[in-house]
Amino acid sequence: MSHSLKPSRPAWRRLLAPLCLVGVCWVSGLAASAQAAEPAALRSIERLDLPRYLGTWYEVAKFPNRFQKQCVADTRAEYQSTPEGAVRVVNQCRVADGSVEKAVGQARQIGAADSPRLQVRFAPAWLSFIPAVWGDYWVIDLDEGYQLAAVSEPRREYLWVLSRTPSVPAPVYEALLKRLAAQGLDVGRLERSPQGPTP
Repeated sequence: MSHSLKPSRPAWRRLLAPLCLVGVCWVSGLAASAQAAEPAALRSIERLDLPRYLGTWYEVAKFPNRFQKQCVADTRAEYQSTPEGAVRVVNQCRVADGSVEKAVGQARQIGAADSPRLQVRFAPAWLSFIPAVWGDYWVIDLDEGYQLAAVSEPRREYLWVLSRTPSVPAPVYEALLKRLAAQGLDVGRLERSPQGPTP
């Protein structure tokens, strides 16, 4: 009597199969862990009343960045509407020799008239057609009274805490930090911005 037998796999193949399975599981596990560790997309506030947002904001804290490294104190921003319907931005700070440096730029809303997602440029106006000269400016936290705000951008590389007054009560500031941390921002990177007496 003859029997039809399947040829047996070589020993190395029998050993390799479970190892491959383990390897696939390990790689899949790493990918799942990476996805789980990646924070959700940054959320802006739902809507922004731009006319209420205009005016002076004092910088309370920020992520350190190269374009503000000369600033030692009194950093603030002034947002003004223009007859053309744009927003004029005037940033200023005090530098080490005591003088004040200013940078003048423009902001524009992206989307609807109540969009909290803006773009800002400080490059010359004739370069405004180049997308790279515009930086994202997302309002990601704002109280009902438009007195305290946080601004960032999708990659979370930059963060500014802004206030209508040069200082913020500690409990209010700490509550804001908790909300920002919940958005995946590394609030440990924040450095406080000294503010002198209001002129």
